[in-house]
This record gives sequence, structure tokens and C-alpha cells, in this order.
Amino acid sequence: MQILIVDDEHVIREGIQRTLHNRFPEYRIHLAANAEQAIALLREHRIHIVLTDILMPGMTGLELMNVSRHRHPQLKWVVISAHSEFAYAQEAVRLGAKDYLLKPIGKEVLGDMIEKLSADIIKETAQTEEAELLKRNRKYLREAVFQRFAAGLDTGRIDMSTMIEQHPHFHLIMVKMEADRPVRLEVFIIENVLCELIDRHGTGFVTAHDSRSLLGLITLQSEDKLAELLSELRTHLINYLRVPFQIMHTEQIERFSSVPEEVQRMRQASTTQVYEHYAGGGGERAVEVAQQYMRTHYQDDLSLEKVAALVYLNPVYFSQLFKQKTGQGFKEYVIQLRLEQAKLLLANPKLKLADIAERIGYQDVRHFTQVFRKRYGVTPSEYRQEAAQEAAATADEHS
Repeated sequence: MQILIVDDEHVIREGIQRTLHNRFPEYRIHLAANAEQAIALLREHRIHIVLTDILMPGMTGLELMNVSRHRHPQLKWVVISAHSEFAYAQEAVRLGAKDYLLKPIGKEVLGDMIEKLSADIIKETAQTEEAELLKRNRKYLREAVFQRFAAGLDTGRIDMSTMIEQHPHFHLIMVKMEADRPVRLEVFIIENVLCELIDRHGTGFVTAHDSRSLLGLITLQSEDKLAELLSELRTHLINYLRVPFQIMHTEQIERFSSVPEEVQRMRQASTTQVYEHYAGGGGERAVEVAQQYMRTHYQDDLSLEKVAALVYLNPVYFSQLFKQKTGQGFKEYVIQLRLEQAKLLLANPKLKLADIAERIGYQDVRHFTQVFRKRYGVTPSEYRQEAAQEAAATADEHS
């Protein structure tokens, strides 16, 4: 029996692990501090029971259940919380949780619950293991064959007639991400969300197209449900993803042989389609966070790549979004921040130009002077002199 404990508090994880190890020394216990670690462990190991905290940084325990239940339907979920709100318990039960434990957790209660779940798992496993293996193998074969076929590659002598008969008419849905880092977690989320929506609105499956794109095939129960499915998919992905993404789809397809051509058409369309922003507060919030950081770190090396990484956005996409939201390019905004601060510092006659340049992020005085003159039409020294003369004239008027 393999058990996964997901909790951002180290003390809680270790405490539950010790309790379970003392009572079930033969069980294998895995620990995760957040949902991303949990998802990686679920992919690597055949976990039977997951005990997850509800409130964790990033993805919550309930969100983890929601995005994992399609790929891991056999899992027994137990939700742990320091809160006794009925809404949490109700949502946990709706998502399939077997129990809801409040912190601090009693050792006997925990041990008895795991014992009961273990007995249920052993009974179910004996009945379903062989059937699941056959089903899983068929699923992987089907998806691998379709992936090659959709990419226009040779599928050898594999008979696709059953797949064609099951889907005499269908739609293709492609989700493509833009990221400069591995997106294994995002691929997992998209696959689970899209699979669940396909099952709800019709029949079909999802397969990887490349490292940043997934392809779904769906025969709808009702053709007018496509817009609803796409809307739900977009809403879920905005909630869960932290990278820009695109959703593309085809009209109804009645010739299976046209799949490679339709996939190529969607790939070409993606080059001009706008990416959806991630929604950790949305694009607006991402730019606000970036601006706040820039206002307090204008003297540092403010590269586009560094600031984009701080708000989990691709640099190219962040650059476009920044200009759209502020009306200024990223570089222009940085220069403005630095020069506005320089004008304040120039009011202090004790500060040398070299000191001012360094304080606002310029190591070269000559470069600072050139940038300042380009923006204001005068050199920093001339600006200082004019400002001092204006201040003296104002003082004379009031004396």
C-alpha cells in the first residue's frame, strides 16, 4: 500500500508519517509540500491513498483533487483541514473524498480510517486490476496511434477502423501553451480538465501533440454544446494555468483522413491568434505586480526576462501585455523610472553625477548623460543648474 501525504506544514507531514509508519510499517509513505510535488509523485508511483491539506499556497487540496480525479480515478482521497466550515467538507465529498479530518488529527482515528480504506482497496484491486490493465493499454495504444496520425506520420499496419467507426463525425480541440520552461504540470492539468469535459459533453480522448500542445477529439452529444465546452475549458484553464495559452478548434469533421490537414491548419492559425493571459489575478494584476517591483528595484538590472519570470509570464507575451496595459514599452518605462528619480537626486548639490548615475542603475556617467539629454533636451548638469536658478528666483520672490 502506498500513501501520499500533501501538506505545506513540515511538522504535520512528518507527524502523520510517523503515526502511519508505527501502525503500518509495511506501507510506503510519500511526502509532498505542495500540489505540484504531489502531481509528480502521482505520476511516478502507484499511490492508493492521498491525505491532502485543503489550504496550501498555490493550488489548494480541493483543486488538486479536481484536476487529478480523471487521470487517477482509483485514488482514495482524505481531506485534512484546520477549518470546520461545512462548505469545505461539502465540496470535498462532492469531489469524491472518503473522509474529512480536522487538525489536530487523533492517531487512533487516522489509523482506523487507513485500515478501513486499505481493506476496501485490496477488495477492489482484486476485482478490477486485470480489467484496468487491458483498458489502460488500449487507451495508450489508441492515443499513441492517433498522435502519429494527426502529425502526418506513418502508423504502420495498425488498424484504425474501430476508432473511425466510433467517431463518424467529431471536432478537434487544440490547447497550445507559450512558455520558456518545462510545462509538465500544465500538461497534466490540461489533459485532466479536457478529458473531463469531453466525457461530460460526449465521447472522445486527449493526446499530446508536442511538448507544449495537446489535442482533443470529441464526438458531441449535441452539436450546440461545443461553445459551452470551449467556454468551460477556457474558464478552468484561466483558473489553473500560470502560462499563456491558446484554444483552437475545428468545425465538425466527417472524414477521418482530413485530421492531419486540420491539425496543421490550427497550428498555422496559432501564429496569429492572441494568447490568453494566466489568471493569478489576470494580466492586469501581473502588470501591477511587475510595476510595483520595478518602482522599488529601478537601480538593479531590470531585464525584461527577469521581470517576466517574476510574474510567471513568457518574456515576449509579457512585453506585449505590458505595453497594452501601460501604453509604454518595458524599456521606456524603466528609463522613465530612473530619470524621474535622477531629477530628484540632482536637487542635492552634494551628490556627484557619478553617484547619481550609480544610484539609478547606470554604471557609466556618459551613458546616463546621453539618456538624460535625449529625454529632456539638456544634460544632467544643465538641468541641475537650471533647477538651482529657478529655486533661487523663487526664493527671491518670497523674500
